[in-house]
Amino acid sequence: MKYLSAYPPALLAQVSELMAADKLGALLRGRYAGLHDIRTDRALYDYACELKGEYMRKAEPLAKAVFDNKLHVVRHALGTHTTIARVQGSKLKTKREIRVASLFKTVPLEWLRMIVVHELAHTREKNHDKPFYALCTHMEPEYHRFEFELRLYLTHLESGGAPLWPAAVGASDTLPAPGSD
Repeated sequence: MKYLSAYPPALLAQVSELMAADKLGALLRGRYAGLHDIRTDRALYDYACELKGEYMRKAEPLAKAVFDNKLHVVRHALGTHTTIARVQGSKLKTKREIRVASLFKTVPLEWLRMIVVHELAHTREKNHDKPFYALCTHMEPEYHRFEFELRLYLTHLESGGAPLWPAAVGASDTLPAPGSD
């Protein structure tokens, strides 16, 4: 249970019991209605800009927000944020980009929102510290619950469980193989 390693042993024991009884997937499926309809990079960019506009108006604009097929497997991350600096004449121009693992195309909206909020918060706060998490919970009050339940879902997949929300018809991306992290 590598996704839950930082949690207390009592909680890990409860998760182990749910997994042994094959109830973890059913618990998560019961909490979330279904998939969101954000499937394209353009829709993700619009969604991220909408959140940024609502909570971080004074932050620099996003240049790009895309789903990345290789992110989860190669970078061992579910999302990344980058700042690219370029010299244009005598000025230094920066662009901010967000990449989200394509795993988030086939999950509930709450989890997509959680990862986008996380990456947006990194545009202001670089480290995972108290101000960073305060900003995350400002943008999404249920941030910590959604993060934990996403970790439960990743544990479910890693243990060989089937995806709880099959990809939408016509979607070409698939979930990374369990344990390929």
